Amino acid sequence: MTDPARHVLDPIRSEEITGFVAAIRADTRIGERPRFWGIALDEDRARHATADGPRPVRSVVMNPDAHAAWEVRGWTAAGDSAAVIEGWTAIDHRRPGVSSDEARLIAVAARNSPLLVEALAKRGITDTSLVWVDPESITGFEPEDLSERRLSWGTVWYRESVEDNGYARPVAGLVPILDLDTLEVIRIEDHGVIPMASETGLYSAGTWGPDRTVAPLEITQPEGPGFSIDGQLVQWQNWSIRVGFSHREGLVLHEVSYDDHGTVRPVLARAAVNEMYVPYLDDDPTAYRKNFFDWGEYGAGPLTASLELGCDCLGEIRYFDVDYLDGHGVAQTITNGICLHEEDDSILWKHVNTRIGSAEVRRARKLVISSFATVANYDYGFYWTLHQDGAIELEIKLTGLMSVSGIADGETPRHGRLVAPNVQAPTHQHYFAVRLDTAIDGAKNRLVEVHAESDPDESRNPYGNAVIAVETPITTESQAARNADPARALHWRVESESNLNRYGDATAFRLAVPNTTQLFARPGSVVERKAPFVAHHLWASVYEAEQRFIAGEYPNQGELGDDGVHVWQRENRSLVNERLVLWPIIGVHHFPRPEQWPIMPVDHIGLRLEPDGFFDRNPSLDVPASTGTDHCAMPAGEHDAHAGHEGHDAHAGHAGHDAHAGHAGHDAHAGHH
Repeated sequence: MTDPARHVLDPIRSEEITGFVAAIRADTRIGERPRFWGIALDEDRARHATADGPRPVRSVVMNPDAHAAWEVRGWTAAGDSAAVIEGWTAIDHRRPGVSSDEARLIAVAARNSPLLVEALAKRGITDTSLVWVDPESITGFEPEDLSERRLSWGTVWYRESVEDNGYARPVAGLVPILDLDTLEVIRIEDHGVIPMASETGLYSAGTWGPDRTVAPLEITQPEGPGFSIDGQLVQWQNWSIRVGFSHREGLVLHEVSYDDHGTVRPVLARAAVNEMYVPYLDDDPTAYRKNFFDWGEYGAGPLTASLELGCDCLGEIRYFDVDYLDGHGVAQTITNGICLHEEDDSILWKHVNTRIGSAEVRRARKLVISSFATVANYDYGFYWTLHQDGAIELEIKLTGLMSVSGIADGETPRHGRLVAPNVQAPTHQHYFAVRLDTAIDGAKNRLVEVHAESDPDESRNPYGNAVIAVETPITTESQAARNADPARALHWRVESESNLNRYGDATAFRLAVPNTTQLFARPGSVVERKAPFVAHHLWASVYEAEQRFIAGEYPNQGELGDDGVHVWQRENRSLVNERLVLWPIIGVHHFPRPEQWPIMPVDHIGLRLEPDGFFDRNPSLDVPASTGTDHCAMPAGEHDAHAGHEGHDAHAGHAGHDAHAGHAGHDAHAGHH
């Protein structure tokens, strides 16, 4: 990669972080042991900044001794100019998110607390160095007498050795209530001693028997990758995109556009996974409080995994390092935080003309921009994919370890599943709120909902089989909380307000959200009131610079549902000819399976944006045919044996077609991803 002039939307660099934090530290109000919760580029103002000049940022700093917190705004240092602080805004000291460093501080303090040491001794645990304490969000469950304190509660885990998987051995019935400011265990809830898990939860090679035999599989691109990188700008075939990163959201995409035969056409101004909500649906005393905004209460950026630590991508890979501000106010670098690579993607399009014995087929490939976030026990992969047919997909891969609870001998879980002796995995859900700042052929767009319906006009539907596409324009925010319905082929179309295609229709992209679920928690419950946005599968709002996060700016330990998209929509602004922000909600209801223990095979969920009248015809007609150097070339002599059986017109020859579909070369490519 080259290192060109920095673009105004590029991720914040370590030197910018260090300079701005130094300016904050010069102010005495932060005390002797300040804590920080992130620094973020003020993107709306940054668009008007100068490349390689100072950039507008905002950071959060806390003084735990004074029970105070502030959002600090200003400009980073650049060239000969020092960082500049514009202003300090006091915020409720309880509401900033919890950094990984703050979590480690309270975990150490909890392990050394006499209250926890005594409770562990009742369970035969005397070596607290083998104990893990994970501080969890307490939002909505604050004890009434402690409601003014910055709180957390702890899940407690035990390892039999340093290498052991602690998440396989929950210490059941034990709930420490924690003060994050003072770093102390305030009290212990002890719901009774339950036998510890008696079976290992290790998942390393050889633990459960010898490894199977797996044949080698090589992915090579002898001429190098098909993309180019210039700083954070990636260009691949007809696509152009800027790779970004933020403390709250992690991987961000900016300025996604498509070169349509020399005309660069914008598609998205910005795209990111904006929030993740994980409610657990179990009444167990050590599980009922589990419901997290993993982004708003912890931050996706610092949780991003270094891809040095595994084989996440294959082939000709390029990586991006990313920087973030840790909880102590120190700039940190995640090496190889974002991966960029191409993958084979099976068939792009194909037709066999059996009448003349010819075929046209194109193999597909895709560009994948990905990152992983490790959130304690769970691991989440985020894969943004650009396709040759103009489509954009987000695939979310869920893996890692289920968060489990202890269960007494002989008991059967009512709200979960046994996965090991004395170990139950509670039923839970995962919601991913995506933010899409649309720019279909320009900044001003509109939203239309489309579903299928039998044509009600009997004169136009004499045989009963005629179906129409019913279009419902979503013109105001009060209409813009929508639900998916695959039974009606329901989807949404984002249309340009300025461009028409050759058929006279507005150029558009179609949005489909196939992975949805409803929240089964009782109305009025903490789980339901904390995240009102999960009640619908798509929200739309007008772009507003300060309305950045679907659950609000500071959801941690706040009044339930006091901020977020459901609040903004009360303004009922027009959605016609406006800068639109779409908030699709991807959801999955997780009924645990024993086959997901002790580590989960990947579950796949996601969404898809595809051109719908954006192009005049198939945009991938310019993809060249495979050559003899590609692995899918047919072995010599086989072509004549299988080509065009004249008698196999419309239906004949299917068996031969199916038999031929599994060529070794085809299989070799299909496994590249």
